[in-house]
Amino acid sequence: MHSAKLTLTKFLPIFIVTCSLQHAVFSQENSPYSRYGLGDIVPQSNIVSRGMGGFAAGFSDYQSINFINPASYANLKTTIFDIGFEADRRSLKSFNPPARFSATNATISYMQLGFPIKMKKANKKDIFWGMNLGLRPVSKINYKITKLEKLPGIDSLGTIYEGSGGLNEAYLGTAISIKHFSVGVNGGYMFGNRDFSTQLTFLNDTVQYAQSNTQTKSNYGGLFLNGGIQYEARIKHKNNKRESILRFGAYGNLKQTLTADRDAIVETVLFDASGNKIRIDSVYENSTKGKVIYPSTLGVGVSYQSMNWLVGADFETTKWEDYRFFGDADRVQNSWKVRVGTEYFPLKENTSFKKYFSFVKYRFGFYYGPDYIKLTNSLPEYGFSFGMGLPMKLRKSYYETQTSMLNTSIEFGSRGDKKSNLRESTLRISLGFSLSDLWFLRQKYQ
Repeated sequence: MHSAKLTLTKFLPIFIVTCSLQHAVFSQENSPYSRYGLGDIVPQSNIVSRGMGGFAAGFSDYQSINFINPASYANLKTTIFDIGFEADRRSLKSFNPPARFSATNATISYMQLGFPIKMKKANKKDIFWGMNLGLRPVSKINYKITKLEKLPGIDSLGTIYEGSGGLNEAYLGTAISIKHFSVGVNGGYMFGNRDFSTQLTFLNDTVQYAQSNTQTKSNYGGLFLNGGIQYEARIKHKNNKRESILRFGAYGNLKQTLTADRDAIVETVLFDASGNKIRIDSVYENSTKGKVIYPSTLGVGVSYQSMNWLVGADFETTKWEDYRFFGDADRVQNSWKVRVGTEYFPLKENTSFKKYFSFVKYRFGFYYGPDYIKLTNSLPEYGFSFGMGLPMKLRKSYYETQTSMLNTSIEFGSRGDKKSNLRESTLRISLGFSLSDLWFLRQKYQ
């Protein structure tokens, strides 16, 4: 317990400063699909899992933090500061009329601090305890759509639909394992906002019309709780002293209610040369309180891990038919995802420490399932990924315990098809830093 207090006291200031940088990250994402539901659901797993298609239910790794299944916290061996970054390039293709649009986006994927709680007597009985403190986005809203049309008696009408916001969560998680069984929970505060506006501009050669803006701003938040379990079955090999692990896992949350307030306004406006809005007059203003219903999720999976291979698969389903935003269901549907992935670690016994790439982990995976947004038709969504785990410091002997890693992931994804008349293709590059062990431990001997 003393070592946990030491590393937290030393490292929490860095964690807090990093949290404050989250809002300064460059962002130009523009996805019309983010108009619906809670917006675009961002990748939910850490960078390690993303390189393997995102499977997480039966995944546990002492070199990274699996926050999707909190039961994995019990396997933490050292204090880990885990932070992820991502940059994506989105291409939107409309089939009728033919059109194409591209946008870029960069953001912090998550940041977390995980650590084991040392219990010498309990550890000897195969009882382990771990904790995690984290902050991450759940969804993002960012779109801007311009429409120009002719109206009888007026030359033209220009309409701009614009939206921003998203959902985030700050959480504290803990897990305990007894022999081969682990159980864990994440609890914390979920908070978000949504800002929608519609701006109308009437264009006429002889008559000057004032511009109008119809806008709704919503803020919502509340406590949340999710949990997970994992069970390990160890497989002994007759001709090898090493063991393989067959790990089963499940995670999920119940339907949760968030409190919300919404301000609506209709106003006439002008825009200056810099594009800033200047109000001329307000026509209507209203403030209401309501609720946001966040749906339940259940995920199950299995993984097999040997010295050189890790293979896993997940099935996840979310009951979006329960979703409500101030009583409105929106255009959403129940969704599911299948995720499959593998990792290859080429290290052999007695491998020289000079062979760096023998210590690199190579990953590949894919996922498939319908998106939770449903317009006229269901939106098929699929993607594949690959990545690597690169040691940031190569060991000089087996007595060193440095485990800090640079994890990378490249994902190619697609959402929508000709039936939906809009296809969104995504190229996402992610970097994750799992800084642990010698970065934070106090030396006992000089």
